[in-house]
Amino acid sequence: MPFSSLQQVLGGFEDHNHWQKRKQFRQLLQCWSDVVGSVVAAQTQPVSIQRQVLQVATSSAVWAQNLAFERQRILEKLNTRLSYQITDIRFSTACWRRETYTTSSESSILWQEHPSRISIASVHPVSLSPSICDPQTAFQRWSAIVRDRSRHLPTCPRCQCPTPPGELQRWSVCAVCAVKKKG
Repeated sequence: MPFSSLQQVLGGFEDHNHWQKRKQFRQLLQCWSDVVGSVVAAQTQPVSIQRQVLQVATSSAVWAQNLAFERQRILEKLNTRLSYQITDIRFSTACWRRETYTTSSESSILWQEHPSRISIASVHPVSLSPSICDPQTAFQRWSAIVRDRSRHLPTCPRCQCPTPPGELQRWSVCAVCAVKKKG
């Protein structure tokens, strides 16, 4: 029985159809973030390629719908980078697993720098008992927490609502007033 080199054995595996598909999928994963951008990449995860159709999990139905409108542009950019062709992309929330995909450092950095973020040090939560009996009690406790968090925030000069300091620094008004101002 002749011995084969490790390179020959691994080369034999690479020739199998299953390994070729895995190699192609790895290639797609490597360029995904560059093609769609870091914000979209944080909300999406390519899942599989079946019959030249890319299946992509999204964090919400809104992302799936918006990306469906952009799929032709994404498809063109992907096909210029891949050694094989994809004919279509399907976006769905079906395979999204939050605990797996939202731990990325990019989405964490984006949230750390977001103007609407309120640091935990500035929040003074109301204590909650472990058992919430009815919806009315749950709402009252939630309302107390929101009121307590808002108490220490500066107010928007336009609508006088409590506003995270980052929004005031960026837009000089709260996010709601900033959007109304643009419209």
